[in-house]
Amino acid sequence: MGVLFEVATEQGRARCGVLTTSHGVVRTPAFLNVATQAAIKGALSSKDLEDVGCQIALANTYHLHVRPGDELIRSLGGLHKFMDWEGPILTDSGGFQIFSLAGLRKISEEGVSFQSHVDGRKIFMSPEDSIRIQMNLGTDIAMAFDECIAIPSPHDYVKRSCERTYRWLVRCVKEVKFPCVVFGINQGAVFEDIRVAHMKSIAELDLPGYAIGGLAVGETAEQMYDIIAIVEEHMPKDRPRYLMGVGTPQNIVEAVARGIDMFDCVLPARNGRHGKLYTRDGSINILNEKYSGAESPIDPHCRCFVCSRYSRAYIRHLFKSGEMLAKRLAVVHNLHYYNNLMERIRTAIKNNEYDRFHADFVG
Repeated sequence: MGVLFEVATEQGRARCGVLTTSHGVVRTPAFLNVATQAAIKGALSSKDLEDVGCQIALANTYHLHVRPGDELIRSLGGLHKFMDWEGPILTDSGGFQIFSLAGLRKISEEGVSFQSHVDGRKIFMSPEDSIRIQMNLGTDIAMAFDECIAIPSPHDYVKRSCERTYRWLVRCVKEVKFPCVVFGINQGAVFEDIRVAHMKSIAELDLPGYAIGGLAVGETAEQMYDIIAIVEEHMPKDRPRYLMGVGTPQNIVEAVARGIDMFDCVLPARNGRHGKLYTRDGSINILNEKYSGAESPIDPHCRCFVCSRYSRAYIRHLFKSGEMLAKRLAVVHNLHYYNNLMERIRTAIKNNEYDRFHADFVG
């Protein structure tokens, strides 16, 4: 089947769609729950993902290649069987993680040489290698191998990097085999001319989907929103648009208003593990003393099992006592919040009320 996408409802630039994959349907706008190493950090199982409303999971090519190895995962039936997840999976190419190893890697036209952060061994990864690894994992959607450019970077370097990323994308497309599909990634830092030129060039490849990468890495929120709006004008209207690594609930609501369909971010799990919890009335720090005797749930509007069973006082006690259950309950709640936020967004668009939803949410 590969991947099919259909826009169902639009309100301004905001839109609802249906993304159909070999492992199920994703209703967009959607949040990709980040299972970097085939698991959500915070002791969540695949059953937990189902319970919080997860439609699609994201796993990381670099991390799974380094440990336990993509060939091993393939021999065990692929990532779906390995992590007991029946829904769609998208895999990051590993580019962001590799390029974050600034002192441990060397870029060439052929690919990137780098040292493993686990054991220091030398690894070379080409665009073809990245796609082969992702196919070994059995992913539904593979992301193209690209360079995530630091912000700020010189205009000339960003231009040359995007030209090389385009050539890498062409090589990725030649390597991928059905039913796996590859999405192209737009880069260009905060340079509008480079972003637009790069988006126009990759759109000509007629890919099943497109992403905007290299944001939320140092630029201001307004710069990010401006880049999204500028790039979106040149993204194919009948293909899914994926904003990589973003972001906060407000980032998501703003980006949906600018035409984005898919998001991923480590924030709900990472913040949950440190006691920052999301509610309809804003985020709270459960470690604060004022919650020590609070009988109310994290969020009285929430339907997750954490809020139906436990008080703020109990969860704070777990954190203060160093109990592992604290992180698990916090991450379950935060992921439920994010997935429920996407459901609320979809409902608002379908009811032609997204302008009001957007205004109320961002204040």
